[in-house]
Amino acid sequence: MNAVREQIDFSTYISAFRKHLKHLFREEFDYNAMSLHRDFPADFLSEIMKKKPLAVAIPTAHGGRGVSVKECLSVLSAASYESLALSLMFGINIALFLEPLAKYGNYSVQERVFKQFIENNAMGGLMITEKAYGSDALNMKTAYRQVDNTYYIKGQKHWQGLSGAADFWLVTARAVNASGDLARDIDFFVTDNNMPEQHIPMVHRYNNLGLYAIPYGINEVDIVVPAEQKLVAESTGIKLMLDMLHRSRLQFPGMGMGFIKRLLDESLQHCQTRIVGGVPLLNLDSVKHQITKIQAAYTICSGMCAFSVGQSGIEHNLAALSIEANTLKALVTDLMQESAQVSLQLAGANGFRLDHVAGRAIVDSRPFQVFEGSNEMLYAQIAEGILKLMRKVKEDNVLGFLTTYNRTNISVDFFRTYLDFRIHGVMKQRDLVTLGSMIARVISFQFVLMLDGFNTQLVEITRQYICRDLAASHGHLHSKNDVNPVLDYETHSDWTAFLV
Repeated sequence: MNAVREQIDFSTYISAFRKHLKHLFREEFDYNAMSLHRDFPADFLSEIMKKKPLAVAIPTAHGGRGVSVKECLSVLSAASYESLALSLMFGINIALFLEPLAKYGNYSVQERVFKQFIENNAMGGLMITEKAYGSDALNMKTAYRQVDNTYYIKGQKHWQGLSGAADFWLVTARAVNASGDLARDIDFFVTDNNMPEQHIPMVHRYNNLGLYAIPYGINEVDIVVPAEQKLVAESTGIKLMLDMLHRSRLQFPGMGMGFIKRLLDESLQHCQTRIVGGVPLLNLDSVKHQITKIQAAYTICSGMCAFSVGQSGIEHNLAALSIEANTLKALVTDLMQESAQVSLQLAGANGFRLDHVAGRAIVDSRPFQVFEGSNEMLYAQIAEGILKLMRKVKEDNVLGFLTTYNRTNISVDFFRTYLDFRIHGVMKQRDLVTLGSMIARVISFQFVLMLDGFNTQLVEITRQYICRDLAASHGHLHSKNDVNPVLDYETHSDWTAFLV
């Protein structure tokens, strides 16, 4: 058993870690130049890891800081203030490897693996996605057979962050039953890339549009692992997966927090010092409006982080927390992209450079709206979850239900005008997406309201921001838009044919 390490006070640690990252990214290394190249240089990453940031997600019994959600989110935020790619690298390790291993792993495997993270700065990731199935994880074809105390696993995975770079993986697979078919349930296996029989090679690397520091590609799985490296589910593997993915989604605001704050700080500084027509850019009314969008995002993300601290610890099972998890992931990633777009617009031509913080922010934050479930899918699932609850209590008025729903019963009064409508019949998927995005905003404002003593000016900015969004969504929802794409669109559509 590893000796329990004496840890310094976290406020002291995180303050030093922020200074360490700032020094590395802005002084010791030219990160603006590095941002144009793939992967972090080995010596640069080694310097980052000297502060043992991943120890926040390792139990104290194994030399870590104890898997405190507040500490995990703070580390993610500190990283994303300097680099969203670095924060995602930490997020992959924390939410998709270390926390699941700490909760579901065999103790002897935990002991061996966590030691590598503490002593040798190892990294880990998760392999779920397959080329033909994407979000349809339940139909994955990676399969395993058990022979005595050994599992033989074979298949192909892709788009895993840290492909070809991680030392350890959690690999998902389905059992081959007696008839040769694949079982419906999913199981998770810890693999050690340093063991030849467990090595998973990346056979093709993708040229990802952003997040250059993180390698992605196609991974061929043809491995043999001992039985002790199978995670032990509390009930089914599917519920284990939901618990893990929901926990990961609930911790997205940690990555969003530092990222949005950096964009806010940069934009405020630029607009206060940039002189246009003899006055600072910030004097323009439209610029003030744009800045408040980022401040609203900052405020919403703050409420989300506070909510996550109370809900996403590994002592909780989050398999049933889909509405909340989907709300945090979808809305915060939309806010990240919107904040990046605003920041680039305010920066002017300079923002269009890839090595500018705003330009890099746009391409780095865009995939966050897609991976771990596309936001359209998650918003639709939020709406479906709420409608299911409404049917259960025989309520067809959205306002009537949200007034009694424990995630919106406080915030709903601020937005009654936009929510007082009834749901009749089956909704189109496009309308489910719109309804889900509306509900996500009402839920998130309640998280803000729960921050007792939070800056009242920021709260009011956020209320008005959400009112604007809900008004627009209300219009979309009631516009009865049912158009479909025209497949033979070239028929009678060449504009030159209509000239005399």
